Amino acid sequence: MKKRELTKLALKTLAAATLLTGALGTFGIASAQTKLKWAHVYETSEPFHRWSVWAGDEIKKRTNGRYEVQVFPASSLGKESDINQGLTLGTVDIILSGSSFAGNTYKPLAVTYFPFIFRDAEHQLKYAKSDVFKELARDYDAKSGNHITALTYYGARHVTSNKPVRTPADMKDLKIRVPDAPAYLAFPKSLGANATPIAFAEVYLALQNGTVDAQENPLPTILAKKFFEVQKNISLTGHIVDSLLTIVGGSLWSKLSEADKKIFSEVMQDAAEKAGREIIASETRLAEEFKQKGVNVITVDKTAFREAVLKNAKPTDYGYRQIDYDRIIAIK
Repeated sequence: MKKRELTKLALKTLAAATLLTGALGTFGIASAQTKLKWAHVYETSEPFHRWSVWAGDEIKKRTNGRYEVQVFPASSLGKESDINQGLTLGTVDIILSGSSFAGNTYKPLAVTYFPFIFRDAEHQLKYAKSDVFKELARDYDAKSGNHITALTYYGARHVTSNKPVRTPADMKDLKIRVPDAPAYLAFPKSLGANATPIAFAEVYLALQNGTVDAQENPLPTILAKKFFEVQKNISLTGHIVDSLLTIVGGSLWSKLSEADKKIFSEVMQDAAEKAGREIIASETRLAEEFKQKGVNVITVDKTAFREAVLKNAKPTDYGYRQIDYDRIIAIK
């Protein structure tokens, strides 16, 4: 009798183990959590970070916890060139990057940094939905193996300086920091300034110790990075209407199911839209806020700056394709 009961118990145990193994085989891989690293160079106070965190939470929610995204802000995983390289190496999974840095892999993508190519924020937002952007992004994907999911409005870049910059002539011999990417050189070089590439995280100190006399960034960035503390003049040149790309590393993108690719794309595009609209809203009030802080905010003749730049530079001088420039200019 005991032997029969032990046999029954063994059979029940074996059946339970078989059921558990089957359940793990069916659901174990699907329910296992994959941890992802999302890197950027912006402060935690900025919309780019907040909406990246939101996107990570939303991806976790919509994939039933299969993906957990940790966002690494403020160059904590390296400067912008480093995190772009990290996508290729697989050390990061998702990044926010300017097209200028992505353009190191596929140069035509950086044509948007040619001065005054965009009229304003709305022009750039239309570009983000245009055929020319889709084609440039597709060709970047093919060249890099990574995948662009979204474009975020970053802001119109303005010059901050020790001495007032009111006219194009005031730029001559000005030692100005620009990001360490070729796309940013057309504006200062065409006006006779001395462009000095410096990593984003090092700009405040470079301004403070006099390594450079000036820098250029959108108003929300000037506020977030506190550049106004070490530069008392802001000239509203608006010479580049800047953007950020959300890029997913190829090793991750290739492993996603079609359903997950749709989730990642929709969430990242939604985050880009929300962050961009927040930046646009802040730009309309920040000029006045800087004046209240004692900063000399200078309204310049943008047409004069545009004409001076175009007199001395054209897109093909910097390796961009004229047809891409013309198509973007033509967007209405």
